[in-house]
Amino acid sequence: MVVECKMIKVTLGLCVKNNEKTISYVMRSLLRQNYPHENIEVVVVDGYSEDNTLKIIKDYLSKSNITVKFFSENVGLGYARQMVIDNAAGDFVIWVDGDIVLSKDFVRKQVKFMDENEKVGIGRARYGILNGLGYVAFLENIPFVVESLRVDEKVPLGICGTEGAIYRIKAVKEAGGFDVNIKGAGEDIDLARRILALGWEARVTDAIFYEICKDSWREIWKQYFWWGYGGHYIFHKNKDLAFPFKMSPMGGFIAGILRFPYAFQLSRRKVLCLLPFHYAFKRLSFCYGFTKAHINGYGHLIRKN
Repeated sequence: MVVECKMIKVTLGLCVKNNEKTISYVMRSLLRQNYPHENIEVVVVDGYSEDNTLKIIKDYLSKSNITVKFFSENVGLGYARQMVIDNAAGDFVIWVDGDIVLSKDFVRKQVKFMDENEKVGIGRARYGILNGLGYVAFLENIPFVVESLRVDEKVPLGICGTEGAIYRIKAVKEAGGFDVNIKGAGEDIDLARRILALGWEARVTDAIFYEICKDSWREIWKQYFWWGYGGHYIFHKNKDLAFPFKMSPMGGFIAGILRFPYAFQLSRRKVLCLLPFHYAFKRLSFCYGFTKAHINGYGHLIRKN
């Protein structure tokens, strides 16, 4: 049953690459949304996936009345997200990555919140805890849950990411859009910084989504290496001197210790004793990616602009 709501067009930005293992869960959650499907469009930007990601997306959307646009890119995530903005017909973009599951009322709650709060440029949904996760995926998931639950209203820059968030297109365009030079991750925090500098607010909403986190140390390493590669560019662009320590293994270990009490209160799982070491491990990977980008001269793009 579709819940009646104000007729506002919303774009779901789906930037994917090799998400064959998880994309079916994403698409099922998208198609069960109780927001009017005729007011939803999906803009898919595929990074030339080498698996069946794109085929699975097309198979699911072919069975619905949701408008869809397909694009491909092989430049980087900043470029991919900007392609969504450039081709969006909606007033808002909800970012749906290839590894998240939306609650049934997710789109409705996100759009309603933004419609009622005109000063908000970014509406950040809350993370939920997925049941049945292995210990690696659980250790990766629980800190995001902790951070989203600790935010009462205004969202700090550090967790203004795109995943599960709704962005007001007017705010994105006023801030100049995504930086298409960003090859790794960090494109969302970079844009959020500029949106907030213009006076727009980032606020937490009551919508819930779930992330299907990486379930092996190998996958965690690869993911944070990629984030570190993009982080090098962001560091040079914004001159955040606290950034290197915050993202160091020591900074990660401390972050894990600080999040342990609240995380344990939520779940009571003994494996959380490993949380500081998990944080240190992924920050080590981040630093490796950061260093690799430095060796490759990734910061030269900043000096040219």
